[in-house]
Amino acid sequence: MTSPSERHPHPARRAVLGTALGGAAATALPGTSAAASPGAAHAGDPTSARAGAGRPWKLRDTMSTDDAWARFLRDQDLLWRRLPTLWYEGPFLGDGQLGSMVYQEPGANRIRFTVQHGRVQDHRPEFGSGWGTCRLPVGRLTLEPVGTITAVDWRLSLWNAELTGTVTTTAGTLTLAALVHDEVLAVRVTAGGGERVTWTFHPEEAVSPRKISEAPPADYTANPPWTTRTAPDGTEQVLQPLTGGGQTATAHRRTGDDLLLSVGHSHPSDTAAEADSLRNLRRAKSYSALRQRHTSWWHAFYRKSFVSFPDQRLQSFHWIQLYKVASASRAGGPVMATSGPWLEPTPWPAVWWNLNVQLEYWLINGFNHPELDSLATTLRQNQEQLTANVPAAYRADSSGVGRSSDMFANRGVGRPGTGAEVGDLTWALHNVWLSYRHSMDTALLRDTIYPVLRRAINYYLHFLTPGSDGKLHLPSTLSPEYPVVPPQDTNYDLALIRWGCRTLLESAELLGIEDELAPRWQEVLARLTPYPVDDNGFMIGADTPYAQSHRHYSHLLMVYPLHLVNWDQPESRDLITTSIVHWHALTGAHRGYSYTGAASMYAMSGDGDTAITYLRKFFDPTTRYPCRPNTHYTEAGPVIETPLSASQSLHDMFCQSWGGVIRVFPAVPTAWADLTLHNFRTEGAFLVSAVRKAATTRFIRVRSLAGEPLKLKHGLAGRVTAVLDDGTPARTHDLGGGTLAIDLPRGREVLVHTGTRPDLTLAPVAVSEPGPAWGLP
Repeated sequence: MTSPSERHPHPARRAVLGTALGGAAATALPGTSAAASPGAAHAGDPTSARAGAGRPWKLRDTMSTDDAWARFLRDQDLLWRRLPTLWYEGPFLGDGQLGSMVYQEPGANRIRFTVQHGRVQDHRPEFGSGWGTCRLPVGRLTLEPVGTITAVDWRLSLWNAELTGTVTTTAGTLTLAALVHDEVLAVRVTAGGGERVTWTFHPEEAVSPRKISEAPPADYTANPPWTTRTAPDGTEQVLQPLTGGGQTATAHRRTGDDLLLSVGHSHPSDTAAEADSLRNLRRAKSYSALRQRHTSWWHAFYRKSFVSFPDQRLQSFHWIQLYKVASASRAGGPVMATSGPWLEPTPWPAVWWNLNVQLEYWLINGFNHPELDSLATTLRQNQEQLTANVPAAYRADSSGVGRSSDMFANRGVGRPGTGAEVGDLTWALHNVWLSYRHSMDTALLRDTIYPVLRRAINYYLHFLTPGSDGKLHLPSTLSPEYPVVPPQDTNYDLALIRWGCRTLLESAELLGIEDELAPRWQEVLARLTPYPVDDNGFMIGADTPYAQSHRHYSHLLMVYPLHLVNWDQPESRDLITTSIVHWHALTGAHRGYSYTGAASMYAMSGDGDTAITYLRKFFDPTTRYPCRPNTHYTEAGPVIETPLSASQSLHDMFCQSWGGVIRVFPAVPTAWADLTLHNFRTEGAFLVSAVRKAATTRFIRVRSLAGEPLKLKHGLAGRVTAVLDDGTPARTHDLGGGTLAIDLPRGREVLVHTGTRPDLTLAPVAVSEPGPAWGLP
């Protein structure tokens, strides 16, 4: 991607701020500040633009060294004092493609290292995503001690992304270290006393993990059995051919105390995977050599942003989710399936597009890690498949994706009017739009969002018809995953149509495109039927109330995450509150993401105490589907999205940037008096740093990466000072409601505070709510 510092904001967007500043901004030269102008502060503006003028400032970052990071993240590590017996209890490792979980081999005195890979799938679309294009298991390594295992002492280091520790047996000890990097699982084990190191690789049958819940389809043919071979250098390989074409190859080599293993997958080639797995091992060389590259990557990775808050258990959880998503996804790699790269028996061995994918990726934006966005990569690379997914009659101008698919988005989508689930591609594109808004990467907008969204909305437009009321109506579609299909006007789809048309019009202007469909998008926005509502708030659709417990919040998409109906609209507040309360009043079907979704919605309203109350329900072990000991989550099978969405709920309490306004500390729970943010990325490609002490915001620093208009809801009481990084006053305009427009050129920083210049130190906050480590401590 092009660096934001190399891009220029669209002239129309800069003009917006110029208007907000009374036109004065238009006279400033690019790359300079007009703040020194005597007229920069407006009469009656409760902002002191000149306080502290002439004194340059700089943040003092106490997290600027590797030692500081190692100390801080050590307090967030997962620990084990007893042997995990289930996948959701044990350590997990990954590099966005290859993944391994570590726990006891069921019913045996052995330790299992699972071996799974995000690219390993079947290639028979005629059998659907559950069987024909599902993710396929690879195998597992087992470490087999001489004596009976009596104790473990393990640490999963976040800073090094490495598992280390000991296994104590009746015969002696095994000291281990393990990591995954560059598609290689590397393990080093040394034996003490009467112990010895014995490894065995167990290939798994190449059949859908869905077999735990149903029989294969009629006419389904099993994949052939694997074969084994030994390469000239002594590397052992397991070769798995596939009936639908392609191959999976697992290569492993033991040298002294080191064991290295790599998985390759190819399609349609029946041999390329074999060469790939061997090449990966040759590149790794040894545990030590691989570890050096591995820790260098992770140490640079963490330092891109920082957050600290006083709840130890939740703070650790939050940092573990960043480790988890970086272990599960990298731009250019496969889109995350429901279990990420850690495949286990599950009814969902594919990519689910009606909530799971969307929730998986939100947290990467605030954490300032766009390099993890494999969702945007997937949609960009598979545009032809998205076209092939719609019925043939509409492929000239439309695209879509069905509820679940393989990593190539291969799944047909039904027609409106048949009760089909239609809007999933449009919702996924909202994620990519968020990636654009947080990066202002015009190439992403031009090459992916605009062409794919245009086709996704076109599919809807074929079916919108005027009713007797003169409004446009949509025939029956499904609201994921409500069990009743509205006869028309499903709120899930109405919200997506509105968002899509608005976004296309805005994108066309930004890209300088005079699109022939623009009048149609404008007509749809003007004539589309209102959202169906009743006394209980938003309905599922026309003539279909929300009348039974519903785990998804698909009928509330206009509230969150689309923010089409939001708290900045006073006339909408009662409707929003009524809808959320009624959604949760009908219990029974709620799942973990029902609580994280409600937490984010209450955070939007500024109610941090209610938000954290709902979020804590996800961590309550008395709930039916709580967060598990290693921070993973399961229902009928592993589901990775919910813990990741819980981190986004925390982000929504710390900093929000929807609607063109950055809101700093908008919904911090009362109990969290202290909080530190550094380089939190927001829409508009801003990096926000802020410190809250004793329940008061002490300062906010904003750095502009793209020169977009800055509107800051700062939450500061009293006369506000805004100073650029060279000490000159920033040009500001009070927009009311505690929101300040600030003229901040690309590459510059502004410091916002009240009173005299505060201490500009960024540091971890003290823990006021202690809690045990995650894992089995």
